[in-house]
Amino acid sequence: MLEVREAVLRAARGWLGTPYRHQASVRGEGADCLGLVRGVWREVVGPEPEAPPPYRPDWAEVGGEESLLQAARRRLTEIPLGRERPGDVLLFRMAAGCPAKHCAILSADDGPERRMIHAYWGRSVVESWMGTWWRRRLTAAFRWPGTTGS
Repeated sequence: MLEVREAVLRAARGWLGTPYRHQASVRGEGADCLGLVRGVWREVVGPEPEAPPPYRPDWAEVGGEESLLQAARRRLTEIPLGRERPGDVLLFRMAAGCPAKHCAILSADDGPERRMIHAYWGRSVVESWMGTWWRRRLTAAFRWPGTTGS
């Protein structure tokens, strides 16, 4: 439903400027990429259905488990790449052979470049262009509970 997408984008934009903090999920105080998605979940869907396990901040962790991808598949609806719309959750694999370790919320898909909201290491929650570098690393896309096709 359009209302879910709008609520997700409104909530995600409310996190802009939140400082980056590994494993945190407190709007205005600290969040990493998963913390942002968890915070938006709490604001739009309700209480978190599971606590995340401890995880390393290393985006290029080789041979690790696909815990982020598995959790997304348990709680969200996977959609084919190329069908994502604003409000959908995106997962990225930072290098071949590495598990998906970064997530974002697609914020716009109009114009010459898509945009996404994500927590960026060393900075904060930002809305940035999803250029070629990010598009090459896109691994999976998901819809929120209660969201339909467009």
